Amino acid sequence: MQQHDRDAAGQHDGGPTGAAPASAPSSPPDSVHVLLVEDDEAIRRSVGMVLERYGYRVSSASDGLTGLEMFREGQHDLLLLDIMLPHLDGIGLCRRIRETSQAPILMMSARGASLDVVAGLEVGADDYIVKPVDTTVLLARIRTLLRRATFTLPPAAGSRPADDGLLTFRDLSVDTRGLEVRVDGRPLALTPTELRLLLEFVAAPGVALQRQTLLRKVWDYGWDGDSRVVDLAVQRLRKKIGAGHIETVRGFGYRFRR
Repeated sequence: MQQHDRDAAGQHDGGPTGAAPASAPSSPPDSVHVLLVEDDEAIRRSVGMVLERYGYRVSSASDGLTGLEMFREGQHDLLLLDIMLPHLDGIGLCRRIRETSQAPILMMSARGASLDVVAGLEVGADDYIVKPVDTTVLLARIRTLLRRATFTLPPAAGSRPADDGLLTFRDLSVDTRGLEVRVDGRPLALTPTELRLLLEFVAAPGVALQRQTLLRKVWDYGWDGDSRVVDLAVQRLRKKIGAGHIETVRGFGYRFRR
C-alpha cells in the first residue's frame, strides 16, 4: 500500500509492534459488499478508497439512520460502523442490525473510548478498531471477519464428534458438520464469531482454555489482543445457549462443561 493511503486514513500509532504487515488479499470478488457508516467525511472517503483499491465494493453513509436504511435496502457482507454517529449512534445501529442479521460487524472507536467499545461488543459487534485507523490492521481485521463468516469446520472441532457430527450437552446440541445449534430442539441463531467460539469449546469439553488462546483461534490475532473481546463474546454466547454450559476459570479463561 502506498504511504499516501496510510496517511489518508490516519496511522494508528498505538498498534502492535513486530506484527507482520497484512498482505494484499487475493483479489476479493466484487460481490463482497461493505457498508461503511462514518460521519467524518475525510475518514469516510479515505477508508472507502482504500477498501475499493483492494477490491471491495463499498456503500457509505454519514449518519446512523441513513446507514440503517441502506442496510435494510441492500445486501452487505460486512458492516464497518463508527460509534459516534449523529441521529442514531453506532451502538444503537449495531443493536438494530442484530435484530435481523448476523452479518459481521466491525466497530471504529476513538482512542480511549473504552466504555463505548464495551457497549458495542455487548450489543453484538464482532470486533473493534481504534481511530486513527491503521489501514493495514483494518484490512487484516476485515479479511478475518469474512473468513469467519464462511469458515469450514476447524480441525480441532472435526476430530472429536461422532460419525454424524452431532454433539449433545444436556439441552444443547451442536451439529459440527451442518453448523447448526439447537437448544431444547429449537434452532439458535449465532453470529459467525459466536459459532466459531462455541465450536472451540465443544471440541475440548472440560478443558480450560486461555483467553489468549481463544483470541488466536477465533479472532485470528497474531499478537496480544483485547481480552474484553473474548469476555463479552462469551457473555453473549451464554445468554443464547444457557449460562450453565460455560464456566469461568478465574484469572485464566473459560471451560465448557462436559
